[in-house]
Amino acid sequence: MTDYHINIFYSEEDSGYIADIPDLVHCSAFGETPEEALEQALIAKNAWIEAAKAEGKPVPQPKGVSHALPR
Repeated sequence: MTDYHINIFYSEEDSGYIADIPDLVHCSAFGETPEEALEQALIAKNAWIEAAKAEGKPVPQPKGVSHALPR
């Protein structure tokens, strides 16, 4: 099963961790730890999908991430 890729990175400006889901436009979350940011991103993902469905908007399929090394 493929799920949405989640980026997690530390933001000096926000003094915490940001988790974003590139396939879901503007879907991101904040946490004081990477684990908290991930937990909040999963909540945001579910809310994003529910809102899109409620408004009759398409929900993009997960694209995944290629882990191929460049040549």
